[in-house]
Amino acid sequence: MEAGHLTELIQLEDSYWWHVAKRRLATRLLQEHFPPPGLVVEGGVGSSRNLLAFQELGYEVAGLDVMEPAVEHAHERGLENVHLHDLTEPWPLADESASAVVLLDVLEHLSDPVAALQHAWQALKPGGGVIATVPAYQWLFGEWDERLGHYRRYTRRRLREEAEAAGFTVRFLSHWNAFTLLPAIAVRTYERLLPRSRKAVFPRVSSLTNRALLACADWERCWMSACPTPCGLSVVGVLQK
Repeated sequence: MEAGHLTELIQLEDSYWWHVAKRRLATRLLQEHFPPPGLVVEGGVGSSRNLLAFQELGYEVAGLDVMEPAVEHAHERGLENVHLHDLTEPWPLADESASAVVLLDVLEHLSDPVAALQHAWQALKPGGGVIATVPAYQWLFGEWDERLGHYRRYTRRRLREEAEAAGFTVRFLSHWNAFTLLPAIAVRTYERLLPRSRKAVFPRVSSLTNRALLACADWERCWMSACPTPCGLSVVGVLQK
């Protein structure tokens, strides 16, 4: 992640629909599948807002991030158990010490995601697991992904294969963010037809649109509780040790 993107993330973490919706999804899945108390480790802490939310739910929290500014920001927010570390290298955690690992839009940034998942498996207690989100559909890969440092986009099948290669059982797997899929296809098509240099910034929306998108995400999250979403801009999985 570029330093400017981290700054933008910090500015938008409490209000922008995308960050709020993803955090609500992660906390629901954590509470449902790996309820507190317990240690939750986030790989790729970003602004640290997720860790603070997990802490408020009663979890102990720890974090690993390859960006020094992200680690420093976490320490400034009182999260001392956050460390500078490459997720593809053995994790500085005791074996079988964590109840859950959270990887939100992280695996696509890694040259060897299976190695990172194997290290997560090593850190997890038996019965613990991973909450992971990744961007969907390799055919949507484009300039936006390159600016963000993505190696790939995912299908449900690819995430399942990587999880099983690392030793996990897939407990839940679904697309999500279906309501933005068509607009995203339109934007990616436009970028391919008229390529130009752009920064990786989240598109600004009005407060009304922001609330509407967040409401759509809330509705979709409720739907997913009963039935996995068949299509969407992202894939979410719960992987159990």
